[in-house]
Amino acid sequence: MIQIGDQSYAFDDPLVIGVGMGAFVTLLIVVLLIMTLRRAGKSSQSVDYVAGQVGRLAQDIGVLNQGQHTLAGSIKTVSEQQAHGQSQMLQNMEQRLAEVRQQMTEQLHESQRRSAVAMAEMQERMKDTLSGSTEKTTKSLTELQERLATIDKAQTNIEKLSGDVLSLQDILSNKQRRGMFGEIQLTDIVSKALPADSYALQATLSNGKRADCMIHLPNPPGPIVIDAKFPFEAYEQLAAAQTQDQQKTALRDLAGAVRKHIKDISERYVIDGETADGAIMFLPSEAVYAELHARLPEVVREGFAARVWIVSPTTCMATLNTMRAILKDARMREQTGAIRKELALLGGDVDRLVTRVGNLDRHFGQAAKDIEDIKISAEKAGKRAHRLDHFDFEELAPEADTKVVPITQPQV
Repeated sequence: MIQIGDQSYAFDDPLVIGVGMGAFVTLLIVVLLIMTLRRAGKSSQSVDYVAGQVGRLAQDIGVLNQGQHTLAGSIKTVSEQQAHGQSQMLQNMEQRLAEVRQQMTEQLHESQRRSAVAMAEMQERMKDTLSGSTEKTTKSLTELQERLATIDKAQTNIEKLSGDVLSLQDILSNKQRRGMFGEIQLTDIVSKALPADSYALQATLSNGKRADCMIHLPNPPGPIVIDAKFPFEAYEQLAAAQTQDQQKTALRDLAGAVRKHIKDISERYVIDGETADGAIMFLPSEAVYAELHARLPEVVREGFAARVWIVSPTTCMATLNTMRAILKDARMREQTGAIRKELALLGGDVDRLVTRVGNLDRHFGQAAKDIEDIKISAEKAGKRAHRLDHFDFEELAPEADTKVVPITQPQV
């Protein structure tokens, strides 16, 4: 690019190319003249030849100058056309840019409007969604609080139950407390199954032994004793045993302890002429009862042979219900004479009631007949009153029946 004043020319511009060619030709002519002048001294022939060449060169330079003028006019025309084309192109480009700018502005406004509408719809949906989510969250939090309250309550119950279990362990770990626990459980079962006058707690026998509970059954079999104590230490050793040898040893100790307890009950609480020929050993645990029947059935059979029956809370309730039926039957037999006497008195009362009902029936019959006669007399009096009301003074014909029936009072 060549800058001459306010005009810029490119290297590929025809005007620049023509000027360059003219400069090159002029330089070539100058070089040829210099070479010719150097050779001028050699021969005149060469001078003449050079003079002819110079003349022709002058003519060529004139033609070249004319061509340069023509080329300069053409270049000027092309430059003007190019400037006019560039101006027109710039105007078209500016107009097109204005149209594009306007279209872009309109599209931008339309996009902004659509975006605003979409944003408003989205905000409305988000508002609805957030409102629903808030309600759901509130409901979930409420349910969560209720569940947490339930969990807290359950935790409190678990802690209380844990304390009760620990208390129960403390009770069962102490022999005296364990005996009291069995007695309390036995007392609760007996008080629910039998009448209060059919049993006695801590009853003292003739041999000086005190029974936990004595059921007053009729003869036979007679009063029967229930003992609530049990050798629980041997069972704890069996439950804590880990190896097979430890289990065998603990099971042997448990069998020995139960046999000794059966023997003690048989000797202390079975007295000829005072108690029944057997007694009951109460176990306050269903697990111990099941363990004895599952692993020591021979000990249970030995208890049967010694007439000492082993019961658990469940089987004790069933046994007491059977005893209650026996007591009810015995009391009914005792009251048989009184029942017969009351039935005889009831029969006499029924006979007297029948006689009095017959008398009352006769009185009602007589009263009904008297009422019928009263109705007849009333009808006749009504007819006479009707005639008098119509001033009927004709001679009254005698009635067919003028007999006056006396009214008798019913006898009671």
